[in-house]
Amino acid sequence: MSASASLSKGATFLREIRVEHTLFALPFAYVGAVFAARGVPPAWALLWITLAVLGARTAAMSANRYLDRDIDARNPRTQRRAVASGTLSPSTMLWAAAAGLALLVISAWMLNPLCVKLLPLAALGVLFYPLCKRFTWLTHFVLGAVDALAPLGAYIGVAGRVSPAALLLFAAVTLWVAGFDVVYALMDLSVDRAQGLRSFPARFGERPGRMLAIALHVCTAAALLGAGIVAHVALQYYAGVAVAAALPFYEGQLLRRTANIFTVNERVFTANMAFSVFFLITTLLGMQR
Repeated sequence: MSASASLSKGATFLREIRVEHTLFALPFAYVGAVFAARGVPPAWALLWITLAVLGARTAAMSANRYLDRDIDARNPRTQRRAVASGTLSPSTMLWAAAAGLALLVISAWMLNPLCVKLLPLAALGVLFYPLCKRFTWLTHFVLGAVDALAPLGAYIGVAGRVSPAALLLFAAVTLWVAGFDVVYALMDLSVDRAQGLRSFPARFGERPGRMLAIALHVCTAAALLGAGIVAHVALQYYAGVAVAAALPFYEGQLLRRTANIFTVNERVFTANMAFSVFFLITTLLGMQR
């Protein structure tokens, strides 16, 4: 294979696993580390936390593309994805999942023994959450919990233990991710029903799906508030909580006034990515001694 062809395949692979979405997961992973360190964590810990998130995201997205290749091929929105369309072979995703999982294992090993002990649970969630939508509408919460392992694992990686604040962060991110995954599922409501897939909107309808997404993000703000109270953070932290509390109102306006659900998803994703970065900053400020 020529160098240009290899580069093209590499670029296609990175697009397929949405590598840019790793930036979406990292801020809350760093939030967990900041909570544990009560400030800026050691550089070595940040390095291994970053690599762990990169490995987990690569493994999860590769497994998703492999396991969902037939489903994606039948969905007009996803049928052009590289594996579904045949641009990349399924084996590419299997190798990528293995490589991502290996990076996750190495990173956990370099952090501390408790991270290693929790690896089987993390690996199980990362590799098999795509199967959940075949069996239960709770799939959104499974995805949320898998993503929430980032701040929980980062906290454990720095502190070597679990705390009530870490568990509240885990709950907050679980609800946060589940909320916008429900909005995401609205794009495929009719297709999911036709294929027998079990998203919340497919099971209960579009309006309940919209309402649940907003409710989950209200609960996210409450969990973040609780984490700050338990951890005895400074006032600056609560500016991030205030933004978290404002997000559901913004999303509610979008859902009521924007007919195009694809546009809604794009704006919800952008708003939440900006929020995650802002919340990391306010958490850092709130942890200054």
